[in-house]
Amino acid sequence: MLNPNLDDIQLTKEDYERYSRHLILPEVGVDGQKRLKAASVLCIGTGGLGSPLILYLAAAGVGRIGLVDFDVVDYSNLQRQIIHGTSWVDKPKIESAKHRILEINPHCQVDLHNTRLSADNALKIFEPYDIIVDGTDNFPTRYLVNDACVLLNKPNVYGSIFRFEGQATVFNYEDGPNYRDLYPEPPPPGLVPSCAEGGVLGILCGIVGSIQATETIKIILGAGNTLSGRLLLYNSLDMSFRELKLRPNPVRPVIEKLIDYEQFCGIPDAKAAEAQQKAAIDEMSVTDLKQLLDSDSSDYVLLDVRDPNEYKIAQIPGSVLIPLSEIESGAGVEKVRGLVNGHKLIAHCKMGGRSAKALSILKDAGIEGTNVTGGILAWSREVDPSVPQY
Repeated sequence: MLNPNLDDIQLTKEDYERYSRHLILPEVGVDGQKRLKAASVLCIGTGGLGSPLILYLAAAGVGRIGLVDFDVVDYSNLQRQIIHGTSWVDKPKIESAKHRILEINPHCQVDLHNTRLSADNALKIFEPYDIIVDGTDNFPTRYLVNDACVLLNKPNVYGSIFRFEGQATVFNYEDGPNYRDLYPEPPPPGLVPSCAEGGVLGILCGIVGSIQATETIKIILGAGNTLSGRLLLYNSLDMSFRELKLRPNPVRPVIEKLIDYEQFCGIPDAKAAEAQQKAAIDEMSVTDLKQLLDSDSSDYVLLDVRDPNEYKIAQIPGSVLIPLSEIESGAGVEKVRGLVNGHKLIAHCKMGGRSAKALSILKDAGIEGTNVTGGILAWSREVDPSVPQY
């Protein structure tokens, strides 16, 4: 309801006091605050991006906010997901977010959708809301959000982050482009690391999420120029912003229905290939590795293929660091060959995926090895709890 009947909306005495700094802005005023009160916004995700944008939408007086998330709060979230607190660890994120929203604005209606968004439920969940804000971190869900917005003709306020860089735009608004104009085809699975693999500067989430909140409020107010047709790129290390023009692709496929987005993004095939790769490599548990280390045997080489900064966080005793990137480039293969020299090769990483990939490359080069299932995280959980989880 982006064009509500303002005569039907009343501001209370408390509203005038709470939103006084909005009301004295000519671009907002009484009518604008009424529009905010009448608006409904659905936020997909209550994580890094969702945290600041939800807080600011609630504080601004958006009358109805829907939250979609199925995860629980983890200690590793607290570095950037500022809507959550330590007391909410291991509890549902949407419950934590609702609690914080109502602390800021007890008059906001908060709808909770404690579920994984899918092609089966997206249209039903999206339908009651004016604007959809995408705070997700994976390609299948981003395509799903986009296509559902196109089918329902709803604006899609988009943001994404990685390491020190972020981007934001508005899709499917006033005949502007949609997500498929930016990414006609998904990248190969695994090409773009997740934040859990590549890291992210916590403050970056606040900047990009706040930009998404700003664009959402501008759409509600009908004020200013939105980012529709413009992709805003932000580099926090350089403290620089730049823009790319986006235009609708006249030959893009027509979206007629929601599809299997995991399949569209090649996830099942990638998982099958990874499983096949792992099946071709011998594995050992962290408890078996501990027994080997305690045996004082010297007939092995323990290879750590994580990045150097990860190695500084935590190590398994006696491990030798040769990052996967070096093995992929070929330079690390000969290093490993020189280390092995007739000894048994055992490799590990954070969770087991990168070490399996490294061993597959080494196997093609004639170097056999064994992978440590679960990596150093399993070592921390099952063998040595003093090793930090990250």
